[in-house]
Amino acid sequence: MQASFDIRREQAALVITASGSWERASLSGSGVSAAPLMDASLAALEGPGLAEVRFCAPALESWDSLLLAAFNAVAREAARRGLAVDARALPDGMAPMLDMALAVPPSDQARTQHDESFLESLGGKVLALPGISRDVLEFLGEVTQSLLRFARGRASFSRRDLWNVFRECGVDALPIVTLTSLLLGLILAFVSSMQLKLFGAEIYVASLVGVSMVRVMGPVLTGIVLAGRTGASFAAVIGSMQVNEEVDALTGFGISPMDFLVLPRLLGLAVMTPLLTLYSNIAGIAGGFLVGVLMLGITPAAYVANTLSLMQMSYVWIGLLHAFVFGILIALCGCYQGIRSGRNASAVGRATTSAVVNSIVGIIVATSVITIIFTVVDL
Repeated sequence: MQASFDIRREQAALVITASGSWERASLSGSGVSAAPLMDASLAALEGPGLAEVRFCAPALESWDSLLLAAFNAVAREAARRGLAVDARALPDGMAPMLDMALAVPPSDQARTQHDESFLESLGGKVLALPGISRDVLEFLGEVTQSLLRFARGRASFSRRDLWNVFRECGVDALPIVTLTSLLLGLILAFVSSMQLKLFGAEIYVASLVGVSMVRVMGPVLTGIVLAGRTGASFAAVIGSMQVNEEVDALTGFGISPMDFLVLPRLLGLAVMTPLLTLYSNIAGIAGGFLVGVLMLGITPAAYVANTLSLMQMSYVWIGLLHAFVFGILIALCGCYQGIRSGRNASAVGRATTSAVVNSIVGIIVATSVITIIFTVVDL
């Protein structure tokens, strides 16, 4: 039977009736489409005295999303005008789907009803600060309790997961850390040599690269690489588990998500970031060595001797302290955003982005604070 529709007024109700086969395959060669049905129905809504829109399909043979989309557009416009929508006469499979479609607002309405001004946006963020601060403090308190359980040997987490975190944060990160650290050493040596040449002091390129890599640049570079690589991974994995309700399942089995998900990642980054920093320092010094020997004509022995002459063990410990703090910050930011993620794909994406941004900001702030502290105490 060919698809057809009828639109009529029954007192204060607009009755829209569809019959025949409303499938794309059957409509393709018949010259009938859903567009006239939708256009005529929307035009009929302009009539005065309407209070209700009623959908009927007593002789509907088959249908697909094409007809449902047309009915949904008309129903939404009717609801926007304040009219009642009655879809009870539709087939069993269509009526519930239309009700669900009407229950969810369009994406543009779901976000905002109007474009917020700058002051409105700023005010909303300021008003949200107390709630965010309370949420962060609760998370830090739960992490502290998990660490205390670990210290007493009562934390419920898998040792295999801990070793997997060690591998992911350590061995798997070696290639990118090697490349970035080597190139950073090359850049530091090349840029500093341009100024030192003016005084005939190219030999001091060695000590400049060595001290800067060991004390600050190596830890900062390693932290930024891990923030973009590992911190984002933590947020994405835990956020995906939130979407799949796996975190709720852990709670239902009596397993603390902090112990099972956060604790291994926190311990893994706290241990592996200093080790990766030591490797990054060596790779950066090697990059400076290449520039000094191959471009500046410094002998290998002289370069190594000048590097060691101004190197102090306190610089190494300061760099490792930076790395330890960075590892904790990256793990906390990634896990916090994952645990507090929403339950859809876009929320996981926002959590991943926020984890990277918060980690990098935390690294910069921590570097400033630690540098000021050690400058004050003359270290």
